[in-house]
Amino acid sequence: MTLFYELPKLVQIVENYIFWYPFLMSLFWIAGSIIFSATRENEEEIDIEKYNWPKISILVPCYNEEETIGETIEYLSQLSYPDFEIIAVNDGSRDNTEKILIGLAEKFNCLRVISCRENKGKANALHIAAHAASAEYLLCIDSDALLDDFAPYYLIRHFLERGERVGAVTGNPRIRNRDTLLGKLQLVEYASIIGSIKRTQRVIGKVMTVSGVIVAFRKRALVDVGLWDRDMITEDIAVSWKLQRRFWDIRYEPRALCWMLVPETLTGIWKQRVRWAQGSQEVVLRHWDIFKDYRQRRIWPIYLEQILSTIWSLLWLIVTVYFIFRATDIKQLLIWLSFNSFTMVIMSCIQLYMSLLNDSKYDNVLKYYFWAAWYPTVYWIVNVFVVISAIPKSIRSTMKGGYATWNSPDRGSRSSL
Repeated sequence: MTLFYELPKLVQIVENYIFWYPFLMSLFWIAGSIIFSATRENEEEIDIEKYNWPKISILVPCYNEEETIGETIEYLSQLSYPDFEIIAVNDGSRDNTEKILIGLAEKFNCLRVISCRENKGKANALHIAAHAASAEYLLCIDSDALLDDFAPYYLIRHFLERGERVGAVTGNPRIRNRDTLLGKLQLVEYASIIGSIKRTQRVIGKVMTVSGVIVAFRKRALVDVGLWDRDMITEDIAVSWKLQRRFWDIRYEPRALCWMLVPETLTGIWKQRVRWAQGSQEVVLRHWDIFKDYRQRRIWPIYLEQILSTIWSLLWLIVTVYFIFRATDIKQLLIWLSFNSFTMVIMSCIQLYMSLLNDSKYDNVLKYYFWAAWYPTVYWIVNVFVVISAIPKSIRSTMKGGYATWNSPDRGSRSSL
């Protein structure tokens, strides 16, 4: 351990931050998810006959989705929800998406199709769909998603019961393609990291983002904030902040399930995570002035967590490079890595188990624990390079403006669960 005593004081301070930040944040996510589960996930099953269900408009933006859009629309058309319409927007697809949608519209009376000649991004497609929607409540899902039959009921109930200030309710995305290693690892990630974070943030009262793959909005709330930002790479993150800055409430409903496809190639996962990181950084750059308004104080912790995570990533890389060049032998380098990794592994295992236990109420995910418990630890390291790669992209995007267009994502395979 002499290596640590020989470090300059500044490096020791940085090293302590690198160690303690993920440790304390894991404790924070664990505690928050336990509180949420104990207080908000023990309600009785929904009584469908109890409510007078309002009409909803289901918005489905599409870009090059010829392989998935047919299945998605088929599932939506069979929902038991009493009154709904489906509005699919083909955003300048270059494949057969438009042709497939037109054929589906002839088959299903509930489906309306809007076709754009030019790809101008998911946010712009949602803009168009929202203007065409006839309902006050808009349910947005991705074009590869299969919506659980009870999901609309669980989402809309929040608007009916929780008051007029509920602007959005985000659901619980579940992964369909889990036959491959990368699919299983992302299944673990969604439960151990994304699920526990959303539960904890909801306990605080503000969330970083709704899940774009399944979220319901009050149209009046969207109009109040000017709908989605068409120049932001992640429209779901951006609109979440706009709503909350205007004091609209965002709820998390874990029982509103939606089955989605995830990337099954390293390239696909990398592109997806860089896009997410870029979207988070764009929000940080755009909303830096929240500290000028004391009324925004409840969202300050979410903003600061994003800043601290970015700082952690940069410092981890700097200090690791420092050790590589400073270590006189491999033993000294391994001391640094093992000193920081051991506790992170323990905390990750605890966080993973508690999160999978929560989600096991809705999906048989607990069985993946023993062989994937190491993944949350690797997540921190991978996230370093994702965050750093996204920084120049977010700065350029903020300065450039214009439409944030989308590319065809890696949807993986549609294997059965």
